[in-house]
Amino acid sequence: MEKNSVIIYALISLAIAGSYALHFTGNKNKKEVVRTEFVAGGATDISAGVIVSIDIDSIIFNFDMFKDRRGELLEKQRRAEADFTTRTNRLERDVREFQEQVNRVLITRAVQEQRAQILAQQEQDLINYGNQLQADLMEEEQVMNRQIIDYIMKFLEERKSEYNYSYVLGKSFGGMILYSEPMLDITAEILDGLNRKYRTEVRR
Repeated sequence: MEKNSVIIYALISLAIAGSYALHFTGNKNKKEVVRTEFVAGGATDISAGVIVSIDIDSIIFNFDMFKDRRGELLEKQRRAEADFTTRTNRLERDVREFQEQVNRVLITRAVQEQRAQILAQQEQDLINYGNQLQADLMEEEQVMNRQIIDYIMKFLEERKSEYNYSYVLGKSFGGMILYSEPMLDITAEILDGLNRKYRTEVRR
């Protein structure tokens, strides 16, 4: 099993997720966007404007929920790889013992054929087991990524009246949004709100 497959797949998934644009209700005809500074507590007033942006890569990689879930997934991957390695070593040992018995003519030809078939089946079972482990980990990772994105989207929808936006543009390196005005970026405020909300829920 390729040890870094989960991390690599996560990075690809997150890059794709970065291109999401989240649409909320508002006046679609407003074009002028003027953002004032955030006041204490996270509230803001965006005069004559309904568009803000967040750096989705920064949000996800610094989101405590992502850190927790990624840690759990990597630990599960570590245990799966350790189990797979143990099974592989056991099979290799059995094959060596069988070859030694054959070379020293310690078993009959009939037993040789029987043992060879058993070892071949064990090898195929091990291959299938490894493939299933990898498939299960990838599926869990996909679900994890979707759960995190869903959590962020719901948070943004819950806070739309507080921040007064109608569109939240998700920036990501190499994504569809190549530039947005820094004064419209609310990444820090959203990340802080996400982590506070998540940690409150975890402590319950």
